[in-house]
Amino acid sequence: MSTTTTTDPTFAAAWHDWHEAHERARASEHGFLAITSLRWLTPTPERFDDAPGTWSTSEHGPVVVLDDGEAIEVDGATVTGTHRFGPLAERGGTSFRWRDGDETVVVEVARRGGSDVVRPRRPSAPVRSAYTGTPTYEPSERFVVDARFEPFDTPREVTVGSVVDGLLHVYEAPGVLTFDLDGPRSLLAFNGHDGGLLVLFTDRTSGVTTYAANRSLDVPAPDAAGRTTIDLNRAANLPCAYTEHATCPLPPAENRLDVAVEAGERLPA
Repeated sequence: MSTTTTTDPTFAAAWHDWHEAHERARASEHGFLAITSLRWLTPTPERFDDAPGTWSTSEHGPVVVLDDGEAIEVDGATVTGTHRFGPLAERGGTSFRWRDGDETVVVEVARRGGSDVVRPRRPSAPVRSAYTGTPTYEPSERFVVDARFEPFDTPREVTVGSVVDGLLHVYEAPGVLTFDLDGPRSLLAFNGHDGGLLVLFTDRTSGVTTYAANRSLDVPAPDAAGRTTIDLNRAANLPCAYTEHATCPLPPAENRLDVAVEAGERLPA
């Protein structure tokens, strides 16, 4: 991991706290580094070697049929026999716990790109076991920029590609962020968490020192005048930088910055 030489210790400490929390979540025992497979469900019942039961899906949502002696824990309750998850929202999902020998596996059941998927998360997964951390650029206040949010008259549905061939994601874009970084720049913004904005982007470092497909950035909610701050030091890798069992979106074409954003997370080691 990198060290910092910033002259502002408060700024550096806040960034390090953020990145350490990000690393802990990523490498947690059931985080995305623990995923062992990505299973695309169909109407035809199918068994998987890293999840319990027989799986299928329909317009009524995913269904698992557990064999005699198999049990899962759903919302704290033990479930046997047949369990119906019901229709799932796009980019939504749920999970349950399964005890496989001495190991507790969390099985994610989700909907991505109009299809239902199953992704088991096992603490002993090879990707998690081999993980040693993500290198970063040194945090620099140069990459903290004032921005203005310019809302659309009506939020737009924007379709973007995915790291999975043929898979599409649809996001709601409320507007555009404009800022200056070695010249005027703009980024199409999607709705994020807690009223904030989500940005997916690439730049001149992509495929060189940073992950080629994308990086993501959370941006605080703009104030009443549309003012906010973009901290590119907090540009983070998405799961697809680490595992083939991800369905990460690609940035919209507008978000290919013609500048080297030498900030945030770099290519995984």
